Amino acid sequence: MISLIVAKRYARALLEIGKEDENLDQYGQELAEVASLFAGSAELEQVLANPAIDFDDRSKLLNTFLDKLGLSPIIVNFFRLLMDRGRIAATRDISGVYARLLDEEKGITRAEVVAAAPLSEEEVGRIKDVLSKLAGSDVVVEVKEDSSLIGGVRAQIGDLVLDGTVKTQLETLKDSLRRGDYA
Repeated sequence: MISLIVAKRYARALLEIGKEDENLDQYGQELAEVASLFAGSAELEQVLANPAIDFDDRSKLLNTFLDKLGLSPIIVNFFRLLMDRGRIAATRDISGVYARLLDEEKGITRAEVVAAAPLSEEEVGRIKDVLSKLAGSDVVVEVKEDSSLIGGVRAQIGDLVLDGTVKTQLETLKDSLRRGDYA
């Protein structure tokens, strides 16, 4: 919980800087890049966050790492601040919060659509249109496949789940038969 509070604070601060200098997207991409590298190399993140290792050594390692990535000066300073404040381990959380705040800033809602089989561009477009109307904003759709659904589509946008899968319909029918609901 504390990590999420910290992540929100730092993400909001970076977002405000991005608004001021009109680099919202760039900062988000660079933050996500570093977060992704930390996710792929837990050892690097652990070393950078380990207070038992000399701070100067960790700072040198961070600076070397950041220099090789060629990040913007604001992001480099942002990570130096995280290191100085002992918050480098919150990088992935900050990146996730920043992405959500950036979506809110742009009026974008994200939706996950799971289908039993691959969907055509036309089908994805129709689903996106319906979800955009429901959400009242532009929707970015992420499509996944799950053959266990048998057929149909399940869409989730925020807390709303629209489930039109054959698997769910069969489970509902089975439950109705067990309860004796034959109407």
